[in-house]
Parts: sequence; C-alpha cells; structure tokens
Amino acid sequence: MQYRQIFKLGATGDTAPKNVKISNISDTSLAVSWVTDTKTEGVVFWGTSQGSLSRNENDELTGTNITHRVTINGLSAGQTIFLKINSSGTVYDDSGSPWQTSTGPSLAASTQADTISGTVLGADGNPMQNALVYVTVSGGSLLSTFTSQNGNWVVPISAARTADLANYIAIDDTKTLVEISVDAGLGNTSSAQIYPQSAKPAPAMTIGKTHDFTSLPPSNSSEIPSANVGLPNQATPSSGFNVPSQIATPSAQTVTLKSVSSGEIVTSTKPEFFGEGPPRTKLTITVQSEAVTGTAIVDSGGKWVWNPPSNLPAGSHTITISWTDASGILRTLTRTFVVQAAEGPAFVSTPSASTTPSPTPTPTPTPIITPTPTSTVSATPTLAPTTTPISTASGIPQTGSLTPTLLLSMMGIGFLGLSFFIFKYAR
Repeated sequence: MQYRQIFKLGATGDTAPKNVKISNISDTSLAVSWVTDTKTEGVVFWGTSQGSLSRNENDELTGTNITHRVTINGLSAGQTIFLKINSSGTVYDDSGSPWQTSTGPSLAASTQADTISGTVLGADGNPMQNALVYVTVSGGSLLSTFTSQNGNWVVPISAARTADLANYIAIDDTKTLVEISVDAGLGNTSSAQIYPQSAKPAPAMTIGKTHDFTSLPPSNSSEIPSANVGLPNQATPSSGFNVPSQIATPSAQTVTLKSVSSGEIVTSTKPEFFGEGPPRTKLTITVQSEAVTGTAIVDSGGKWVWNPPSNLPAGSHTITISWTDASGILRTLTRTFVVQAAEGPAFVSTPSASTTPSPTPTPTPTPIITPTPTSTVSATPTLAPTTTPISTASGIPQTGSLTPTLLLSMMGIGFLGLSFFIFKYAR
C-alpha cells in the first residue's frame, strides 16, 4: 500500500524496533518512529531505490533511548523512498526487504490554523517525558510528536491530511473526532478520544488508562502549554521536574522566537524569522501550512535567523521549531501566524509621533488671456537727436502770440531734418 503508516517487523530482540510508524507526511518530509525494549541509539538509512540506501538521518533524541523518531526532509511531492533502521549497530528491515513509503502531493496552503495540546503523566502521577504522542484526525494521516521534559505536547492538527494524503481534513472544533495515543515504550501506553474544542489543552492523559473526553465542554483556556522547557547546564532537576520559581531560567538556555507572536499578521510572503538560543544549537524549522522545512544554526552570539526558501501563500500558517537541548531532550516551539494577501515589508515600524497632514490646496484656474498684438518695431534702431535747449530771455511765450509759436515750430522741423540727414549719411 502506497501510504501505509504501520509496518510489521520480522526481527526480534531487545534492540529490535517495534511499533514502527510513518507520520507527519507532507509533500517534502515525513517522520519514522519506533520503540525498543532497551535503550538504544537509532539511525535510519534511506534512499530512492531498494538497492541504494546511501543516505542516513539520526535519531532526534541524543544518546540512548527506548523511544525514537527520525524526520527525513528535502523530499519531493509523490516521491517513494525505501528505508532500514539501524538500532545500536544492528540493521533491521521488513522481513528481508526495506520498508517503503511515499510523500503526498503538493497542496495549497491550509485555510485553517488549529492546534491541540495536552500533558502525559506516568502511573505515579509524574510527567512522562520523551513519550511518543500520535494524533489521528477524523481517520486521516498520522501526526506525531514527543512529550517535553514536563510531559507537555503540542500538535498542529491543521496539517492533518486525508488518509490518501490528497487533501487537508476539514476540521470542525465541535464535531471532528481526534484520537490520541501515547507510546512511552515497554508497554506503557495510553489513548483518548476528544473533540478539538476540548483539547486546548486536553486533560492530562495517564499511562495505562483509556480516556473518553468527548463529553467535555470547550477548554477553559486556549493557552498552549510550553514545550520548550530548558534547565541551566549546572542545574540538577528534582524528581518532580520542578524548577524553583525564584530561579529564572536564562533565556540563552532555550530557543526563542522573537520575530512573530502567536496569531500575528505579517505583510510579507517571505517573512524573516529570528530569535535567540544556546550557541551552536541546530534548529529544525517547519512551516506546516506549506510543509516548508529548513534548518538554522544559533551563532556564537546566541542569535539565529531563517527565511523560508519560497514565498508563503496568503492565509494561516504554523511554524514549528525543534531542537535538542543540552540534556539531550527534544524541544519544540510552535506559533501560528497569518500572511496578508498584499505584498509588503515583514515588519512595519510605528512612527514615534503622528502629524496632521496639511490639506492639499485646490488650484485656482488661471484665466486665459487673449494676447494683444504689439506694434512692429523696425530692426533699424532710431537714434534720438540731441537737442540743445534754446534759452529765451522772455521765457515761455504768452498765450495768444502766434508768431513765436510758428518760429519755434519751423526751427524744430529744421533740426529734425538735419538730424535725419546726419544719421543717414553717417552710416
């Protein structure tokens, strides 16, 4: 079967993988998980053909453990892969042949952003850490995660696909049945049924018990339990996994995401994610809506930055950051965010002061003026004659005397003619 999730093993023994399952199948990645009867180290050898398993991925939990999970990234849509499990030096397969599984087709971004969470307790009431938690939504594809040091777990169920992986499951928080199973190894299991509205968070599950939470009302709090608990390297945890409240855990001992808060709307289809963490810590970052996965390394200054390799479509998304802390425990941090349809900067700064814009004046139309033609001026300049005023002893002639007026007029005409003559022949 192309998309089978559970395989049977022919091998036996304390180190033999048991309850091998394939989960978190997207178009680019999937996870392989199993348990062993004794603490072992796990490695998955895989490839694209049965005869060439040249690639390998290490167990997400460092050191030896009885619960194991390996995530294989960088796959392509509809790709078939083959794999074997190396458990403490012994290679196991499926009755003589590698296990075979396939990724799903590429899907558009999910329009939902739904996350459930909860806590797993041992039979003694103490938190159960590193237990495998499996979630099936309405009979769809299998999702998985580990419990943290304080027994918490978080699963984004909006990433759940149908059994054939061809579509996302439409989730109704009041009607879509969610089945949860826990495998802590050595036969320590638990199971529960619940509706999403009551699983934010779900009541604590206890190892050895089967729970029916379907009649519960909606959760009183939508707060997701923190799954990124870390202790200082020099600290010694108590038997109850309690850190004294007066001792603050240094931020450098755990990974933080500072660029986006839960439910935030970002205006870039390729936002930049950044935060802090212990230097040289390797982070696995997954955007569940598009199954975009990548890695980042915390630098020597305790900073990390990651950009998705391709643009994210508009809509709701979930980012999950996974890393292994100094104690060898896998931690996860999950946030939901929304990408706006319009392209813009990822983070818009807020101006320090608001000013009132000045109104734009309405232009006053300039009346159209009909030009008045001017007189034509001759290109030849006319020199004004220089005249010497004539002084008369008698001053200005008296009104009514015609003879002086005629005399002055004749003299003026004479001077005008003389000036014209001089100007003409002087050129």
